[in-house]
Amino acid sequence: MDRAVPNLPSRDFDATAAFYAGFGFEATYRDGGWMILGRGGIVLEFFLAPEHDPYESWFMTSIRVSDLDRLYADVRASGVPEKTVGIPRLIPVSLQEWGQRAGYLIDPDGTQLHLIEEDGSR
Repeated sequence: MDRAVPNLPSRDFDATAAFYAGFGFEATYRDGGWMILGRGGIVLEFFLAPEHDPYESWFMTSIRVSDLDRLYADVRASGVPEKTVGIPRLIPVSLQEWGQRAGYLIDPDGTQLHLIEEDGSR
């Protein structure tokens, strides 16, 4: 099976794992410098970057799911606040200019995750 997986920074693997576990991600691999988290078919890989500044981060990835409302509700229920500034934060789902519904999650390391409703057209 061909696939691409994002490689994202983590200042602290324990903190990253706990944050993502709050909405269903589980560690599938971890060593001193690399960690892999998964939720269903979604896989995120993290490299250890203790010097990373989340407020200067330019890392981002898209997560395309068939049930966006469920994922968004799970993230929100984990305690990630809906707000327009700060880290972490959750930006509500809305219809985007490109024609799909999407919301945004900024994780504790400043990575922006585009949470996109997969409708099979792209």
